[in-house]
Amino acid sequence: MEETTERLPGREPDAAAGAELTAGGAANGTGAVFVDDAAAPPVTANVFPRDADAVNAAGISAEPAAAQDEIEVDAATFVSGLAERLQNEIHKAIQGQEAVVEIALAALLTGGHALFEGVPGTAKTLLVRTLAMACRAEFKRIQFTPDLMPSDIVGTTVYEMGSGAFHLRRGPIFSEIVLADEINRTPPKTQAALLEAMEERRVSVDGVPNPLPPVFTVFATQNPVEYEGTYPLPEAQLDRFLVKVIVPYPTEDAELRILQAYDKGFQAADLATADIRPVASVDDLLRARASLPGVTVEPKILNYINTLVRRTREHRQLTLGASPRAAVALLQSSKALALMRGRPYVIPDDVKSMALPVLRHRVLLRPEAEIEGSSSDRVLLSLLEGIEVPR
Repeated sequence: MEETTERLPGREPDAAAGAELTAGGAANGTGAVFVDDAAAPPVTANVFPRDADAVNAAGISAEPAAAQDEIEVDAATFVSGLAERLQNEIHKAIQGQEAVVEIALAALLTGGHALFEGVPGTAKTLLVRTLAMACRAEFKRIQFTPDLMPSDIVGTTVYEMGSGAFHLRRGPIFSEIVLADEINRTPPKTQAALLEAMEERRVSVDGVPNPLPPVFTVFATQNPVEYEGTYPLPEAQLDRFLVKVIVPYPTEDAELRILQAYDKGFQAADLATADIRPVASVDDLLRARASLPGVTVEPKILNYINTLVRRTREHRQLTLGASPRAAVALLQSSKALALMRGRPYVIPDDVKSMALPVLRHRVLLRPEAEIEGSSSDRVLLSLLEGIEVPR
């Protein structure tokens, strides 16, 4: 298993950084042991001083209506500015892929996890690394392999002769942004260890629960064209991802800009060659997430989301429709997207933009429809076209 940690400028590594893997031992049967992190401080996401007043102000308060409206507008201004800074920084390294970057940011600001599906070489890993550096967040990358064990991800307890006590050596899951590279190449029991942490936001080792950082987010990747030696995620596990993002080939202009960047010395392994700088903090992400309850959603928008999700359960080409969790995910991600676009209220276009990423992995196509050349995206687009857009 390959696992890497980004050391970010202006920030001391926390205890999660002590969970790097080396190839020297065999403590867990995979040829990997954990570096002792006994001297490291406890894992915490409070790396920066929390601006509690700002976080509280971004949520719903008991202020008069006029004051509450002002708070909502301020939240939209803050989140849209944050998103713009992050997008500008990411596009120093990523050419094109504007929709992919926007959806990834929406997932991060919603507090959900994202699954990227695309052929090798489309900058999926580079995107997540750049995003983590731009946010000044602790970043770990885990290369999933067939022999990867759950303890390689969550960590294990070891007996320390000096203290005479057992000590938890934390795995790479104890980080703020985690990249699970080629998640479908590892067995189901290892996938389940990661997905349990995604859902519960804590890890239990030997019966002891250990909380993960508040901003903990998983970005996973998988290859859509190679299935030999893979373990496809079942629907119940796919449902844990807020969005599934299809990463296409770059456009002709974007690909030309990629060549020009490499011609001028850019190297994907060294983000300093793209002059990537931190333009946000973990506190900013938490403040943006705290702003979501203050976003206005009119009843007609709620009905629009409800109608769309329920019709997926009735479509003749689908054997499995979207669940209530999907409806909640669509609502929350639409709120985040509205704030990113500078509005404290949701409009139908926000729902339309998030519908495919949120729903495509939560519906199951009938085999006969797949043989006929249909796809989940085509079905969802047809449903969107058949529902009256609220005005």
